[in-house]
Amino acid sequence: MAVVSPLIAIGLTVILGFFIFLAIGVDPGEALNVYFVEPFTALWSIEALVVKAVPIILVAVGLAVSYRSNTWNIGAEGQLAAGAIAGSVIPILLPTWQGPAVIALMMLMGILGGMAYAAIPALLKTRFGANEILTSLMLVYVAQLFLDWLARGPWRNPEGHNFPDSRPFDDGQMLPVIIGRDIRLSLVFVVVVALAAWFLLRRTLTGFQITVLGQAPRAGAFAGFSQNRMILLTFLISGGLAGLAGISEVAGPIGMLRTTVSPGYGFTGIIVAFLGRLHPIGIVFAGFLLALSYIGGEGIQVALGISDQIARVFQGMLLFFVLACDTFIFYRIRFVRSPPQHAPAMEAKHGRA
Repeated sequence: MAVVSPLIAIGLTVILGFFIFLAIGVDPGEALNVYFVEPFTALWSIEALVVKAVPIILVAVGLAVSYRSNTWNIGAEGQLAAGAIAGSVIPILLPTWQGPAVIALMMLMGILGGMAYAAIPALLKTRFGANEILTSLMLVYVAQLFLDWLARGPWRNPEGHNFPDSRPFDDGQMLPVIIGRDIRLSLVFVVVVALAAWFLLRRTLTGFQITVLGQAPRAGAFAGFSQNRMILLTFLISGGLAGLAGISEVAGPIGMLRTTVSPGYGFTGIIVAFLGRLHPIGIVFAGFLLALSYIGGEGIQVALGISDQIARVFQGMLLFFVLACDTFIFYRIRFVRSPPQHAPAMEAKHGRA
């Protein structure tokens, strides 16, 4: 059932989506066709699907490693922004530096930027016992506002007619295209990261420690596994991959640093991680499914005049049904009626009190 439940969740999401379209006065058949089928009918939309899936999968794989250890990193969106900022330092401040070595250095700086930002809630958790859910989530808004300030202020392109963007990156500062017109080297990052995460979780002692501490923390403590070390490690992994996703977007489809570099990939990665059952290979397939929700949302806005925010509605429903399925998998629901209490017994109890 743990394998089948994502399919059940997808089916329930489509059924509920049918009734939502019906309720707002839209032909459900046409709407679902535009949302789920048409993105596969044109080459450009397939390329767009891959482009959107890449950052989602990178984020989700890192989050899956964190969640397997029972460490709840909710701030991947902020770590993605931090990676985009750190990786953009060279093309913005040193525009004459170009070439493969510069691109590699940009990717490395993006990873380190995401890791450094993720280390903040990790250290707050290990040193002061602060709740990592709250701290990582609140730091998202700090990173987003800092990015907005940079793009509108010191890093704004002086020749950009006052638009809040940095200078466009040159070809020697962009990830090379490997397939079609838009699919870049970041797709290779996805393959490497997914396989590396699978190997880490299934074939290494560290992966075994992650699993044990996530499923049985007391058993891990008796075995000598350090919970604090694992919190820091998994935050660094998830933050680094979110940072890689951020700089891959800036040095890829966007081509510059803007006030926003993500439409919510960091939060979508949470849904993808659970939909893929916290398994790196399953996350790859789930990432393409959630990328479809973005493409379908844009298509339905153009074709039927519906807000593209319908994509967030579908994503929310999907997460709800995945978690609901998990509830029924791991828990057995029973309705228990309390036996009636007799009045004499109650009176005696109060009398003794």
